[in-house]
Amino acid sequence: MKGFWNTKLALSDDILMRIEKPERYIGHELNSVVKDAEKVRVRFCMCFPDVYEIGMSHLGIQILYDMFNSFEDCWCERVYAPWVDLDKIMREENIPLFALESQDPIKNMDFLGITIQYEMCYTNILQVLDLAQIPLYSRDRKEDCPIVIGGGPCTYNPEPIADFFDMFYIGEGETRYRELLDLYEECKDKGLGRKEFLRRAAKIPGMYVPSMYDVKYNEDGTIKSFDPVEEGIPATIMKEVVKDLSDTYYPTKPVVPYIKCTQDRIVLEIMRGCIRGCRFCQAGELYRPVRERDVEVLKKYALEMMKSTGHEEISLSSLSSSDYSKLPELLDFLIEECSKRHVNITLPSLRIDAFSLDVMNKVQDVKKSSLTFAPEAGTQRLRDVINKGLTTDEIINGSKESFLGGWNKVKLYFMLGHPFETEDDIRGIAELSNEIAATFFDTVPKEKRVNGKIQITVSTSFFVPKPFTAFQWAPQCTKEDFISKAYFCRKSITEQLNQKSIKYNWHDADLSVLEGVLARGDRRIAPVILSVYKKGSFFESWTEYYKHDRWLESFEEEGVDPDFYTTRVRNDDEIFPWDFLSCGVNKSFLLNEWHKAKEGKTTPNCSQQCSGCGGAQFGVGICFR
Repeated sequence: MKGFWNTKLALSDDILMRIEKPERYIGHELNSVVKDAEKVRVRFCMCFPDVYEIGMSHLGIQILYDMFNSFEDCWCERVYAPWVDLDKIMREENIPLFALESQDPIKNMDFLGITIQYEMCYTNILQVLDLAQIPLYSRDRKEDCPIVIGGGPCTYNPEPIADFFDMFYIGEGETRYRELLDLYEECKDKGLGRKEFLRRAAKIPGMYVPSMYDVKYNEDGTIKSFDPVEEGIPATIMKEVVKDLSDTYYPTKPVVPYIKCTQDRIVLEIMRGCIRGCRFCQAGELYRPVRERDVEVLKKYALEMMKSTGHEEISLSSLSSSDYSKLPELLDFLIEECSKRHVNITLPSLRIDAFSLDVMNKVQDVKKSSLTFAPEAGTQRLRDVINKGLTTDEIINGSKESFLGGWNKVKLYFMLGHPFETEDDIRGIAELSNEIAATFFDTVPKEKRVNGKIQITVSTSFFVPKPFTAFQWAPQCTKEDFISKAYFCRKSITEQLNQKSIKYNWHDADLSVLEGVLARGDRRIAPVILSVYKKGSFFESWTEYYKHDRWLESFEEEGVDPDFYTTRVRNDDEIFPWDFLSCGVNKSFLLNEWHKAKEGKTTPNCSQQCSGCGGAQFGVGICFR
């Protein structure tokens, strides 16, 4: 921080005074890294294409930021999507988008790395490129343009945005970036251009360069073939996997934001992957196999981060924290150490069982916050279809234990529109919620209801089929079907005896249908995304800025039928836009899971029995426990 106020800023004082939260744009936060630009060979700018408060909460960028800056020859900086007020000013005054650390224009960097966490940020990606004054289509970029590389879960079907990227990194970022940077420096030294660099990069494991592949379509619009354009380019790209989570990069001095962020806390990633195998869940397949961090390493990280950040809260991060084998030992340590430092502990992703509730009793204050359960479906039949691995008895018993522990606020999350869903399954959401309320009244006598009556909040999202899941073959509901299901669910709740204890919320149907198009789309979607952006749309994950009519207009103008990507029935042998990628889970396994779903048959979780999904090929984790 020494000499900070003498550092140049890309925005004048006048502009900073006119915009909301100017702290988003001035950089130099605690633990941010500033290097001498003249002494590094590669400048890499890491981008989260959403507002600062959301992007600063993302662990993946913190990990890669720490890793890149550990390399002497590389300086990694950060950029986030400017909020609408600054966006307007930057366009009016022709101010190029800049990196936080140096305040230098992004267009002068060697790489722009964009993490793609959700489909509704696609127009924000174009906003970032546009404000950076980088041509939107990769084919239009000249030698002095940065290499635009994408990463994150949405790269497991990058095709709708493939035309806007020079390359994608498929999988976990800790493994291959050093090799990629070395190649870049070699090409730079030899005077080779960006085209030759990309050609050579396409041969590095985990790297997908769209310009090196050609796609052909059948008359019915499905994919006929997807092939490399020259020899030596892999026909299938396997994801990258960190083999040893305990011996890799981790940010023990994460950047601390000036302003409150979505997750303003220390994040301790305890494991990757999930044993559960829910058939709707993309993350559960993408991050297989399950790998744990050594508990002693986690203890060390926790102490270092509490010292280096000053945060007042620490959160354990994973897809299913209850499944971490050393959780009791880790929690005993954290409870003791955090109590000394007045640091709170949060435990997301816990299951509904007595152990989890006992853990929450230990770490929560006397004032009980709400408990969150995710049954996902209202009946046991449908939970078997989606392979949720959660019984009605477990839900009711877990609720009873929580009420005995002093909780009286429960949040329940469900999905509407699952494959093979019936009205009985939707009615089951209301009936299960009512049974939980009844359990409270049966369990807690009036004189002991010191926190008041039971309050249940039921939230339903709409099911969106995702690549690399058993449900990638499933038709998605129409907007009208979704709304009809939500109305029926609301009506069913009003018919319950304990309806006054139940509040109901549901997701936006238009947005869910669009997400379905983008999730399973192909390269023909790119002109639609560009058209919507040119109409003025970005920040569309923010409800107030989402304009559905613009999407409908753009689909029509570009001659693209959104129903082709959503409601259409897919044959077992159809080639999907993402089939040239591999997350390690075999397509034959997923197809078998799809057929088992039709029959309502369940599959044991990974800790009970190996199902031969393909994850064992990586040679690590639970597959060899």
